[in-house]
Amino acid sequence: MTVEFISAVNVRPGDELNPPSGRGLDPAYLRRYSLALEEAGFDYTLVPYGSAGADSFVVATAVAAVTERIKPIVAVRPNTVFPTVAAQQLATLDQFSNGRAVVHIISGGSDAEQARQGDFLSKDERYDRSAEWIEILRRSWTEQTPFSHEGTYYRFRDFGPGFAPYGEIPISVGGSSDAAYRVGGALGDIFGLWGEPLADTRDQIARVAASAAAAGRSDTPRIWVTFRPIIAATDELAWEKAHRHIATLAENYANAGLVPFRGQTGAPQNVGSQRLLDAASRGEVHDRALWTKPAAVTNAQGASTALVGSYDTVAAAILDYVDLGADLISIRGYDNLNDAIDYGRHVLPLVRQELAHREATGVRGEIVPQPPIVEGVRA
Repeated sequence: MTVEFISAVNVRPGDELNPPSGRGLDPAYLRRYSLALEEAGFDYTLVPYGSAGADSFVVATAVAAVTERIKPIVAVRPNTVFPTVAAQQLATLDQFSNGRAVVHIISGGSDAEQARQGDFLSKDERYDRSAEWIEILRRSWTEQTPFSHEGTYYRFRDFGPGFAPYGEIPISVGGSSDAAYRVGGALGDIFGLWGEPLADTRDQIARVAASAAAAGRSDTPRIWVTFRPIIAATDELAWEKAHRHIATLAENYANAGLVPFRGQTGAPQNVGSQRLLDAASRGEVHDRALWTKPAAVTNAQGASTALVGSYDTVAAAILDYVDLGADLISIRGYDNLNDAIDYGRHVLPLVRQELAHREATGVRGEIVPQPPIVEGVRA
């Protein structure tokens, strides 16, 4: 198995520990951050999208312009761009970057956030639209003669041939709902999950595989799992750091307005956040190192579960998910730039070293033994 690492790019200084202020995008910082991710050894970086954020296509192009290897993953909501236009934009990025473009489809988990840009479809309808969007996207890249489309959500005549990409652009779909499994299992090259306990993640991977099989696929999407690691030289130091972080997070979410989707202060609509909050209600610590308290404190606004421990412990915890079948591991921190640098120094090499050892010998190494969990608290 080839395991690759994903991060998320930042367009200006500041993060959840130090809320940003001032200019909305700092070009010099974006360049520094992108180069730091590449130097740290990340294979991809997610370029997020939100109604109040920077345009993901423009940011992805800027990332590609200052780097040589890292692949920008452009987050796109199908309600914001017509599929033939998106195909053109993504193909242009792929040509510009010599084949590094990836796209991540956000069907939309919040009715309020979708409505801000004129989208009033139901959740299931949004996923159905994503399926139609993906099918048009692929045809736009591959059809050799003009084609027309008369669908539920999109309609056009005599389009193409479209602008071709440099290579094949991977399409990622994420979510935890039945609709997400259905669409992503059938059409995604990649399926994105948030970091849940191992047993829950195993069940989700099985659901994705079952949906792929039901769609008649002979393969399954690659599995992408996201965590927010908190690391230090020892487990004890990492947990001390984690508790300092959570105190600051709680204060900032309460006082600094750190809510990605304004007005969503009640129970989250999206199933992914609901699942993270359920895991938090079942215990603060799961398995080797999964800490759910950040999800509870932030109302699971986005990927919000941490892996806490020494470099060895967190590397071993990542490998636990690799053993389940995850081969795309997304890790981003709270002190974003410094954490990305630390991951590159201390965590990515350990995971890659262990995987190389397994490939060379056929035998698992022992990074760290499994520590006990007592009533949801580290013993």
